[in-house]
Amino acid sequence: MTRAADVALRAEDLSIARAGLRVVDGLSVTVRAGGALAVMGATGSGKSSLAAVLAGDDDPTVQVVGGRAEMHGIDVRRRGRQLRIRRYLTGYLPQGAGAALPARMTVSEVISEPIVSRDRRVNQRALALRVAGLLDELQLPIGAAAKYPYELSSGMRQRVALARALVLDPRLFIGDEPYGYLDVDVRRAARDALLRRRADAGMALVLVTNDTAAIDELDADVLVLRDGHTVGYGHGTDGVLWTPGSEVPRSS
Repeated sequence: MTRAADVALRAEDLSIARAGLRVVDGLSVTVRAGGALAVMGATGSGKSSLAAVLAGDDDPTVQVVGGRAEMHGIDVRRRGRQLRIRRYLTGYLPQGAGAALPARMTVSEVISEPIVSRDRRVNQRALALRVAGLLDELQLPIGAAAKYPYELSSGMRQRVALARALVLDPRLFIGDEPYGYLDVDVRRAARDALLRRRADAGMALVLVTNDTAAIDELDADVLVLRDGHTVGYGHGTDGVLWTPGSEVPRSS
């Protein structure tokens, strides 16, 4: 029997609605600690809505309307303290996160905000070292810490958003097109940051992407959605079992 501590995500017959319209219908999937799941599908297939619900996003138009899902053993319908704990344990990089960074906060403040909001008496020197380490890991200049997001390129802002998602050392990382705006060399640094935490700390990964190269790099299980329904599932892009009449999404 699988222990709760061994499972990062478990969904059973999960259905999700956005603005009253069902966008995910009857999804079942399990991601173990240290495992990786890639969610593929065309635009409008429900991928981003699924990621938002699993990550505990604040969007009031997206809600669970059927079935159940647990993250780290916590029901996704739970609010209050249980939701806060789930968010602490989950690093979330929504689509377009780099473009949505707070304009009036410095890069250092943006990255460290999840820590400060959890513990306002945090050691400032330790916090600065933590931010500097993430900047270096993601190939951002140390001088970027004092800059504001609008002073950075789109690729740099994306890396700042990724650093923010990783600053609490999450047990699960959920990324919606995490490599967007990144060139080849920087993308490699972002990928290595995720793989390093997976190998060293057992961090699980859920990535929304149609990039088959990224999926193969992560050696991930693959879930394919079409109009909110699961039409394919398997390990790796070559191991997906398809339902009749479904189509393979193309890389993007």
